[in-house]
Amino acid sequence: MAHEKGWTEYYLNNSRSNYRIEDGADFDDKSNYNFYDNQTLDLEYPESNFSTDDYCSSNYSHVYLNVTCQFPVNYAEPMYGYIAPFLLATTTVANTLIVVVLSRRHMRTPTNVVLMAMALCDMFTMLFPAPWLFYMYTFGNHYKPLSPVQACHAWNYMNDVIPAMFHTASIWLTLALAVQRYIYVCHAPVARTWCTMPRVKKCLIYIGVAAFLHQFPRFFEKEYVPHFTVWRGHREEVCRGKLAPWLYKISVDGYFTAYFTFRVLFVHLIPCTSLVVLNVLLFRAMRTAQVNRQKLFKESRKNECKRLSDSNCTTLMLIVVVTVFLLVEIPVAVVTILHIISSTLVEILDYDIANKLILVTNFCIILSYPINFAIYCGMSRQFRETFKELFIRGAVTSRNGGSSRYSLVNGPRTCTNETVL
Repeated sequence: MAHEKGWTEYYLNNSRSNYRIEDGADFDDKSNYNFYDNQTLDLEYPESNFSTDDYCSSNYSHVYLNVTCQFPVNYAEPMYGYIAPFLLATTTVANTLIVVVLSRRHMRTPTNVVLMAMALCDMFTMLFPAPWLFYMYTFGNHYKPLSPVQACHAWNYMNDVIPAMFHTASIWLTLALAVQRYIYVCHAPVARTWCTMPRVKKCLIYIGVAAFLHQFPRFFEKEYVPHFTVWRGHREEVCRGKLAPWLYKISVDGYFTAYFTFRVLFVHLIPCTSLVVLNVLLFRAMRTAQVNRQKLFKESRKNECKRLSDSNCTTLMLIVVVTVFLLVEIPVAVVTILHIISSTLVEILDYDIANKLILVTNFCIILSYPINFAIYCGMSRQFRETFKELFIRGAVTSRNGGSSRYSLVNGPRTCTNETVL
C-alpha cells in the first residue's frame, strides 16, 4: 500500500530507527536496512577504498541494525559525539540545581512545581540516550553492527521511545505553565480555585500518564532477532529488526496514521499554536498592567504598585521561557508536518535533507535545555538568593523585607522589580 509505505518511511526518518516494510517487495535506496524473514545473508563490510557514503548507498549489511546510515555521520559525530557530552553535563548540573532550589519550602508554589517537573523531564530526555550517544559517536562505534538482541532493544528504548515520552511531557508541561500564568494574570479570582497546589499536582500526574500512554505502543512495535553475518572477515551475531506481528493484524497503515496524526495535532501543532496565542495575550496583559502601575505610582499607592510589578516580572520571565521553547519546537513541528505531507500526499522532501534537518532541530532542542537556569538566575531575585543560601558559604539573605511575604496568587514575592517564581 502506498500509505503503508509512506507512513513507515516517515517513521524511519522521525524516530531514528530507519526501516521500511513491504511484504515480498524490493527495497529502494531510501531504506537504511531491510528485513527478510527467512533469509540469512553473509556479507562483509569492505575495508579499503570504500567510503561511508558508498557503504550506505550499496546493498551491504542493510539487513541488520547499523546506525552509520541513519544520520549523516559528518554532522552527527561532532554534534552528538563531541558537543553533546558537554551539554549533558551542563544540563544535568543546571536542572538539578533548579530542582534543589525550587523544592525549598519557601519556594514551593504552583508555578514552581511545574517548573521543577519541566526541568526533570528535560534532564531525563538527555540522560536516557546519553550512554548510547557516547558509545556510538564519542567512542566512534557507529559503524559497527549492534549486538546482542538485548542491546538492540535497549538502543531502541533508550534512544528513541523513552526520550520521546519525556519530551512530550515537557511540551505539555510548558503549555500547562502558560495556561496557569494566563489564569493568574487575566482571571485572578479563578486562580484561587483552579491553580491550587493539589490541582496542579493532579495535572502533572495526568500529563505524565498521558505522555506514557502516547508512547506505550512503541515499546512493542519492533522485534529484534539474532542474525549471523560476516563482518570484517569474522562471523558475527548481530540483530535484525522487524515490525511486530500485532501491527499487521490491526493494519500497519492504520497504526502509523493514528500515531502520527495524534502526535502532529496534540504534541506539535496545537501546543505550539496555543503557546503563541497565550504569549501574545500575556504580553498584552503585561503592557496593560504596566500602564496601571504607572498610575498607581503617581498616586503613591506603593504596596499595590510593588505587587503589580512582581506579577509583571514573573509574567515576563515565563514569556521568555516559553519563547525559548517555541524557537526550538516550531522548526521540529514544521519538519514533522512536511514529513507527513511528503509521505501521504505528495513527495516534497529529499530524505537526505530531511535527515539533516531532523538532526539539527533535535540538536537545537538539547542546546536549549541549560538556558532556563540562566533565565531564572538572571530574572528572579529570590531564585538567586535561595541559590546563594544553599551553595555559597556565608551568603545569608532576608525574605522578610516587603510589606507581605506572599502574593495572593503566586506564593512568595519580593518588593523589587525582579520576579519571584
